[in-house]
This record gives sequence, C-alpha cells and structure tokens, in this order.
Amino acid sequence: MDFSSSSINFEALRKKAFNGRWATIPDGVIPLTAADPDFPMAPEIISGIADYLKDGYLSYGPFSGLDEFKISVSKHFNLRKHGTLAANDVLAVNSAAQGMFLVANYLLNPGDEAIILDPVDFLFKKTVEVCGGIIKLCKVNTLTAAIDMESLEGLITEKTKLISICNPHNPLGKIYDKEVLLQIATIAEKHNIWLMSDEIWSDIVYDDKDFHTFSSVSDYAAQHSFTVYGFSKTYGLAGLRIGAVICKNSAVMEDFIEKSNFNSTIEGVSTLSQIGASVALEKAWYWVEGFKKHLDYNRKMATAIINNSSILSTTLPEATFVIFPKITNGLSGDVFAKIALEKGKVAIVPGVERWFGVGAEGHVRICYSTSSELLEEGLNRIIKSF
Repeated sequence: MDFSSSSINFEALRKKAFNGRWATIPDGVIPLTAADPDFPMAPEIISGIADYLKDGYLSYGPFSGLDEFKISVSKHFNLRKHGTLAANDVLAVNSAAQGMFLVANYLLNPGDEAIILDPVDFLFKKTVEVCGGIIKLCKVNTLTAAIDMESLEGLITEKTKLISICNPHNPLGKIYDKEVLLQIATIAEKHNIWLMSDEIWSDIVYDDKDFHTFSSVSDYAAQHSFTVYGFSKTYGLAGLRIGAVICKNSAVMEDFIEKSNFNSTIEGVSTLSQIGASVALEKAWYWVEGFKKHLDYNRKMATAIINNSSILSTTLPEATFVIFPKITNGLSGDVFAKIALEKGKVAIVPGVERWFGVGAEGHVRICYSTSSELLEEGLNRIIKSF
C-alpha cells in the first residue's frame, strides 16, 4: 500500500472532491479542510461493486437494509468495539449525517431539549434545530475533551430528552473511555434520558487504544441509546452516502424504522452503496491498518511542526485524522484561516461557532488524511504566512 503523493490521483480529486476540497479551490491551494481521504479506496471495494453489477440487476432491496450489510456492521462492532449486536439491531441509512437527523427527529418534539458538547461538529446542533429542539451546550476542555459531569447533569431539566456525544471526538481527536461513557449512562438513567453516540470515527484509533461502543457499557445504555456510524472517514466512501443507525432495543428499533418512513419507498439506501460498505468491512480492514500507520506518522509530524511554531499549539490526537490547534498569536479563527488561504495557499477550517460551536473560537481544524509530503508542505506554508 502506498500513501505517498504519487498514489494520489489529483486529476480525479479536482473533478470529484467537493465540500471545500480539491474540486472547489483554486489551483495551487492545498486543502486540509473536510475530513475526507485523498487516497483511492481499497481495490477490493471497487471489484466488489463491479462484481455485484455483473448480472445487470439493481433491484429493490429490503427496506431496513441488505442482510449482508447488517451482518457485516454487527460483526464489525462485536469484533472491534465490544459490541453485542445482532443484525436486526442495524438499519442502513443514507449517511451518518442522515442517521443523526433521524434519531433527533424520532426522539425530539418542538421545544424538547437536547444536550450536546461544545465544541463539536456542527451537525449535532443542526439536527436538533431542524427538529425544533432547544440546544443546551455542555462545555468540554479543548485540550483533553474532558466532560464535567456535574455541569452536564446541571443542564438537565424536565424538558431534556436527549444527550448526544461524539466519540471519538471531532474536532478534538480524543476518545471517551468506558469509565466516562458509564458516567454519562448513569446520569441519563437517573433522569430517564435517551442518548445518541456518533461513532463515525471509531475505526481511526491510535496506539492500540481500546474503544467501547456506547451500547456496551451498561444495560441502560444498551436499551436507551442509538449509535450512528458511517464509512466516509475510514474507507473514503463519502460519495456512496452510506451509514448505519444501531439500536439494541428491538421494540424501539421497529418503531424507529416505521416512523422514519423506511417501511415504504420514501426512505431507503442504494443497494450498491450497501454492497460497497459490506465489502469494505469484510475485505478491506488490512487497508485500514495500513492507512492508520500512515495517519499515525502524519499526526506525530503535524503535532511536532505545530508545536515548534510560534503561532499554534496542540496536543497529540488519540483518534480521527483531524487536529485542532490553539491559535497563540492572538488572531481569531476566521482571520487566521483567511491569512493561511490568501498568503499560504492552504485551506483550513476556522474554529468558529458555525462549524464547531462557541467553544471552538481561537482554534483551527486541520485535516491530515493526505500524503506526508503535502501535509508537511501545507503546514510549513501556514507557518510562513505569519
């Protein structure tokens, strides 16, 4: 496996990589923005999709997802994340982002309150707002991602219906271990609140750290939580729009499927996307291991370069392939990112409320899922811009 610049098809990226990346930027700019790999997917995924098409049929699939997809996801969580899932605990959805919206829409009525972390990816806030819910922000330490459990419980009122967490955390790159998850589950049980855990980053974990899917930490967590998972980060399948919602409470899952319009032709996921995701889980883990070794090198290099500068400082991410350094030269995230783009020709994401919440100010997010050569050049361009 080759994760150098020579393995990247820049011509293809400039045609296909949108969302603030190669297809949307001027020539000469390096995008370290949206969390999407620059590398082509594992060859087994390509051949698996091609094999599925050989007979010439793309017929309707089961409303809740293909059996092979649901089995592959449940096996993956059971083998690598301490899960105890059955295939019927899994619903195929059109991306992890849609999964987050469906869960919020199912659990919240207008005026209901949902607790989310601050900072955290903007989708947590967006999905609550779309459902007419009221957001309560639980501040986390931007160095450690630590959650003050007293502060979390203090946000709970009679209107609180949902606590949502991001594990591993985007953009802080931290893992919430079993002990922390159990503390959250205990608070939720005390107040009879449902939980959602976004675990789209749970495959990109370093130093052999243990990861526990939320439903594994207690009986209450198993019966009162939804887990959201996706394939865009680990396998580079963002364009397939494929994800999963997981719930071990069978009665709730049946009701969720019905009320989310999957028992009809209104909702549903491309069978081709499900095949691609299933093949990824069954045959491409070796590729993920190679990718993680490359990312491990990149995260350490990025941390060293950043901390040797006079304008940024950071901690080493435990997971994900994004890093969230603090700006040390007094500039705002917006201004810093603008200078990096205009002078350094590097696109990064500013730490502003729109993207990560009010607690993100004074930071920028840098994605390092590119070649080591491009990453080093991009970081050095940023530093030389100030």
